[in-house]
Amino acid sequence: MQGTTTESVAARRPGSWSDYVALARPDHWVKHVFILPGIALAELLHRRPVAELWAPVAIGLVSAALAASANYVINEWLDARYDRFHPIKSKRPAVARQLSAPLVYLEYAILALASLALGWMVSPLFFVVTGLFLVSGVLYNVSPARTKDRVYLDVISEAFNNPIRLTLGWAMVDSTTLPPSSLVLAYWMGGAFLMATKRFAEYRSVSETAGVENLALYRRSFRDYSENTLLLSAFLYAQMAAFFLAVFLIKYRIEYLLSLPLFAALFCVYLAIGLKPGSSAQAPEKLFKEKRLMAIVVVLVVVLVVLSFVDVPWLERLTDPHFIELGSG
Repeated sequence: MQGTTTESVAARRPGSWSDYVALARPDHWVKHVFILPGIALAELLHRRPVAELWAPVAIGLVSAALAASANYVINEWLDARYDRFHPIKSKRPAVARQLSAPLVYLEYAILALASLALGWMVSPLFFVVTGLFLVSGVLYNVSPARTKDRVYLDVISEAFNNPIRLTLGWAMVDSTTLPPSSLVLAYWMGGAFLMATKRFAEYRSVSETAGVENLALYRRSFRDYSENTLLLSAFLYAQMAAFFLAVFLIKYRIEYLLSLPLFAALFCVYLAIGLKPGSSAQAPEKLFKEKRLMAIVVVLVVVLVVLSFVDVPWLERLTDPHFIELGSG
């Protein structure tokens, strides 16, 4: 596997240690915010003493960060030949610097093995899911599978990291069960919505700045995409996410149904961000600068916390089939 072409290799400056660190993208660790709901929900449903959680949560978060960095290393290295056609990603170290292939693969191996070693310290379940996280990265980036090059499968496979993160958080609290399937599917489809919107923003950005002809050179799946198909697929994923989320809420804590309008607003605001020129949806690690999005997230978290402890008995009636009777006269 070779991450770069030999074209202009001599013209590139040799990479420094900071370039190898940049391959691991520590600034992208913020994406592990998707682990936190798994921790919170497992604790809410299982009520494990909080004092027992500090060690597995701390070790688990480090393990997850290292596994993600391992995936980023092979992602950037194997994408270098394609990223040179992207107006922003062409500045990444694997493209702009002359890096050593043995050092890159050594970095990947160290990160992957360290994440697995720490994962085993958390629990066997966490260890297995960490391994799945790493396998997912290989399937996404490495030929012949390289799912990122296949239309629609690129979104579905990348979004699969969302339920993986959910399960990692869950396994930090409880290693004897798995998260409810409805929640896993909601997380997966929600992630697919985020990824499809990201692809939509990328499609617009690259076609406007580098030309449509460079889209397929940057990412092969764009050969079969259009703005319409990406937008429609995002809408489909959002609908499916809402359905599975409602199923989970009705089954496990019906009071959370009152938060659904906020979830809907969250999806709408994110889509609005994706429609902006130069959208930050292309770089999810920058979404924390979106004030409206962050405001809704904060309000949603507060509402969910309140609804975790406040019972609303009349909501139970929504699960019983009944008809509204009209007067016979």
